[in-house]
Amino acid sequence: MPSNRRVNINTESVDNYLKAILALSGPDEQSVSSTALAQRLRVAPASITNMLQKLAAVRPPYVEYEKHRGVRLSAEGQRRALEVLRHHRLIETFLYEILDFPIEEVHDEAERLEHFISERFEERIAAKLGHPKFDPHGHCIPAMSGKMPKQRSKSLASLDDDGEFVVESVSDRDSALLKRLKAHGITPGSHLCVTRSPQQELVLQAGNGGSRPMRLPLSAAGAVRIRSVD
Repeated sequence: MPSNRRVNINTESVDNYLKAILALSGPDEQSVSSTALAQRLRVAPASITNMLQKLAAVRPPYVEYEKHRGVRLSAEGQRRALEVLRHHRLIETFLYEILDFPIEEVHDEAERLEHFISERFEERIAAKLGHPKFDPHGHCIPAMSGKMPKQRSKSLASLDDDGEFVVESVSDRDSALLKRLKAHGITPGSHLCVTRSPQQELVLQAGNGGSRPMRLPLSAAGAVRIRSVD
């Protein structure tokens, strides 16, 4: 961090807050409520308020924050959030493709390492991997310039009708669910037949029907994002 910042904040905490705001604000960069941020970070609301005030007080500020009106990333906050997100997703890809880590383990490992790698190390990882555009979960990897392509997928939880789709991405936040999805062949790029059951579940059949169907509660369906079959 540049030395002209006037507020002393743990760098890892800053990065985690900025990444969470980026994720919750969505493609339209909406304001994020303190409640949503507290739920995602599993932090007490009072601690959220205290940290957001600090992030708004640094110069240049990381966030635009007004109590009861939510928070947005400033230009500086977005730059840093995308930089850390690039680190995270490159590390995940390196662990998965080069070191053969199971997909359900790469997220936690990347969380530990993302704050500390140098730009040179980042560049070497990217070159070794052939400058990938997506991580193993199907999420876009921000470019070195900070640009982030917008993915126009929709959540599996938003489906109104049965149909056939392509899996665009799967959430990395629940390792047990991620492991189940992979065991049933539900991975980024796979074709997916979706039918709704009367028990408030989705029945998912991946690929050409060779994998076992998987029953997924609607409450967990947001972990999978899909797009139409081309």
